Amino acid sequence: MTPITRLMQGAALAVLMTGAAAAQDFPERAVTLVIPFAAGGSTDVVGRIVAEKMSAQLGQQVVVQNVGGAGGSLGAGQVARAEPDGYTILMGTVATHALNPLILTQKPYDPVADFAPVSLLVLVPNVLAVNPELGVDTVQELIDLAKSEPLAYASSGNGTPLHLSGELFKSMAGIDLTHIPYQGSGPALTDVLGNQVPIIFDNLPSASSHIAAGSLKALGVTTTERAASFPDVPTIAETLPGYETYTWNALFAPAGTPPEVVAALNEAATAAMADPDVKARMTEFSATIVASTAEDLAAHVQAEMEKWAPVVTDAQVRMD
Repeated sequence: MTPITRLMQGAALAVLMTGAAAAQDFPERAVTLVIPFAAGGSTDVVGRIVAEKMSAQLGQQVVVQNVGGAGGSLGAGQVARAEPDGYTILMGTVATHALNPLILTQKPYDPVADFAPVSLLVLVPNVLAVNPELGVDTVQELIDLAKSEPLAYASSGNGTPLHLSGELFKSMAGIDLTHIPYQGSGPALTDVLGNQVPIIFDNLPSASSHIAAGSLKALGVTTTERAASFPDVPTIAETLPGYETYTWNALFAPAGTPPEVVAALNEAATAAMADPDVKARMTEFSATIVASTAEDLAAHVQAEMEKWAPVVTDAQVRMD
């Protein structure tokens, strides 16, 4: 072995030992949790609750950074390119890790190769709701009406999970509904409440106050089980067996993050989700806590991409 070879091996070993020591001591400073959407939405609310409890578990502050734009792709891309040391992590969703990779013509990141899964945290149901003036009370009545006259539904935007919830509904029900996209859930709700558009697919948390007030009629939640916050609202699957969509939130780190760091983040996230205060707040939020392993999250992402691929193809959804 030449002196140069020994020097190179020694340098490589030093780098490995330094990295291992850094992973063992993780975290030594604040962790940034990137929320890839604007403040105030369901992902932001979940993220801030989780960040607060993870801070206590890690002994270092978990700082929320909102990086909205491009359906979550800007924030997700930022984390994909971050240093893989665990100090920049992502609150991913079905949009960032299942839909955007299928919809975007230009791929800013690979949802599998560019990320290290940490934990699937929660599932949040969506809801099919109508303006009460439409005069339907059940999913079946809506399907029957759609077969006899043209109807439209609103969503928070093209290519969003709510848009594709509507497209899956149309496909399984054998009906046609015109999609009206909005720049967010707020404007969509405003027009449905004003009866400019009669139907909406929305996150249950954002629509819940209007449902409770009677200004929206909830026909069905999109999960396979009824929501604890609205137990009288049936599931769409009770009419269309096999129908299931939901929004989910999960933690991801950049690919190449040391396994010890991923394990530390998973442990902190799992402990945070087991906190009684978090459980209570998630119940109020209509969210189901999962707190999975990293391996289960990886399998979940793969299953979601396989599920949504034919829906995206059939609906011909493409975005630049």
